[in-house]
Amino acid sequence: MRVYLPSTLPAVARLFHPGAGPYLPDHGYAVTPALREWYSSGDLEELEYVAMTHAARESLRLLAADPAASRRRVVLAAEVPDQQVASDGDFAEPAVVRITGAIRLRDIVAGHVDDPAVSAEIEAAVGALKAADEGDGDARFIVDGAEGCELQWYATQELTDLGSEH
Repeated sequence: MRVYLPSTLPAVARLFHPGAGPYLPDHGYAVTPALREWYSSGDLEELEYVAMTHAARESLRLLAADPAASRRRVVLAAEVPDQQVASDGDFAEPAVVRITGAIRLRDIVAGHVDDPAVSAEIEAAVGALKAADEGDGDARFIVDGAEGCELQWYATQELTDLGSEH
């Protein structure tokens, strides 16, 4: 199953560091039955984009927790064995899944990362995240605006270089 894992550039650097331990994310985002029901008119490509967007939003939260991290959202796409993925999605979070095992580096098939040119918009979204969660409409507009910044696709072998940019 394709799972989208929220991350940051420092986390990518740690992941690809020689001798790094197993990657043990507790959750990710995927095309789940709940997501298919929530967005019934979408084809698989659209549903995967929605799952990736949910992971990108979670990446904002990871950036908020790491003020030293470069203000670029990161989403890792991984092919995870179905038996390691449990769908926890409901109407509020239809794409969320629980990961029950380690992700191997060979399971990661691509990375999706913000262009450095949008770091100001991402910084603003990180700063507005708490207020948006509390219902502030202006803050929500700023956070939603970050979703207008398209993530760039990177091949797995390019992620090592990106991790050094944190």
